[in-house]
Amino acid sequence: MGSTGETYSDRPGGARDRDARDRDAEGRARNARPRDGLGRPLPYGADGVPRQPEGVVRTPEETVAEAQRLLDEGKPFHAHEVFEDAWKSGPEEERELWRGLAQLAVGLTHAARGNLTGGARLLRRGASAAETWVSGSGRVRPHGIDVDTVAVWARELAREVEREGRAVDAGARAPRLRGPST
Repeated sequence: MGSTGETYSDRPGGARDRDARDRDAEGRARNARPRDGLGRPLPYGADGVPRQPEGVVRTPEETVAEAQRLLDEGKPFHAHEVFEDAWKSGPEEERELWRGLAQLAVGLTHAARGNLTGGARLLRRGASAAETWVSGSGRVRPHGIDVDTVAVWARELAREVEREGRAVDAGARAPRLRGPST
């Protein structure tokens, strides 16, 4: 029941109020609605794609492998969550790299959902962040990631979605994080 005495089903669309948000074991707000493969919320009770657990500490190798698997499966939203875990749990000096890769994955998510302007913007922002980190760190292929090739992919995809004006297939357009030789 909501704070005014009405039930959720009494509200338009069965809306839930702020006090009734889904919460994790520590009481933090967490949306428990199922999601589709591109991270869009589905109605409660619908079959969704299993979500990535939050706060998982992985090695850089595990992060890149898991993110690549999810990208290849057409789940860039889920790959972004893997990169976000690395960004939040990894060493301070690598945060911009992982943040840039997370932005690339979100950019692909938006481009696949049909938000072409936002997708193109995030693809370019992620490419710039990752490239800036590489140039500042002096590392050419951090953790085997071919940042230059991934940045070229991101900018080309941004131009394509703007030119073509239609959503892309996320799995078919997934980047190769380590290139063909790795």
